[in-house]
Amino acid sequence: MDPERDEQQPELTGPSVWPIGVAAGIACLLVGLIVSWWVVAIGAGVALFFGFLWIRDLAGYRTGVKLPPAPSRTPPAGTYREPAGPPKTSRNGFLIGATLGLGALIGALVTIPPLFLALIPPFLKQSKKPVDLGPISKFPQDLWMVTTFRLVPAQGAVSKRTVYIRYNGPTSKGVPSFTIISNRCAHLGCPVQPNGLIQQQKKSVHKTTSLEIVQTIPVLGVSGFSCPCHGGAYDSEGNRTAGPPTHALDRFEFAIVKGHLILGSNYSVSRVVNTGADAKIHAYNLTGPGQHLDGWEQVFYPWQPPH
Repeated sequence: MDPERDEQQPELTGPSVWPIGVAAGIACLLVGLIVSWWVVAIGAGVALFFGFLWIRDLAGYRTGVKLPPAPSRTPPAGTYREPAGPPKTSRNGFLIGATLGLGALIGALVTIPPLFLALIPPFLKQSKKPVDLGPISKFPQDLWMVTTFRLVPAQGAVSKRTVYIRYNGPTSKGVPSFTIISNRCAHLGCPVQPNGLIQQQKKSVHKTTSLEIVQTIPVLGVSGFSCPCHGGAYDSEGNRTAGPPTHALDRFEFAIVKGHLILGSNYSVSRVVNTGADAKIHAYNLTGPGQHLDGWEQVFYPWQPPH
């Protein structure tokens, strides 16, 4: 006959609300990736807090509902009983700990690398090399030129970009003035088109001193720009006049080096007052399409990642 031993009764935990808190925290975190990093921080904190409580429950630290103890029976006289020793980890506790640890390890290996590759690169500042667009003589005064170039020549056609350039003549200080507008719509990023007569037969292709290939096409009578995708409309300075865009068209910085027009970084614009060399540009850091720069809607975009 086998000796009888005292058996611990299994502990049954009641229903837990911690998984709901974890789910709510994760949902808040995902929404924060679109809205604000403060929301991301709040969501992560909520998910970690309720996740800790959930794991604490699973590990057996929460007092639950116990089964009534089994009636004790005195072993028969002469039966050998093992001496009391230090408490041992139960098989149930070991399996719970091993499952949680293995699940956490697998979850980290599966989620951390993709999250790192998906979230970190957009927040690293992208270095841009200035682009030589050629001599100023390639841009007649008061005439819009559709200008295409390769942002990174080594990458080939994938880095091809288009801008609309107008030489405004010299300023009151004798400095050449240019208006350089991006062709990216401020709504969803579709390529906008100039409202004018594009003279394809006068297309010019030239190679700059830095061996960059630049193509220019003159456009006559430009009254503004329009987006063929969703009906966005802009005036000749890039100000929004109709449709869903949230602000004016982006612009580019420029410099004049040894008589050549050098294209710099692009930036966002809420609106432009006056025209040409007298334009007063309300400039902002570069933002994504559809994001508000001013007005009460800007509270939904408190911080912009570097571009």
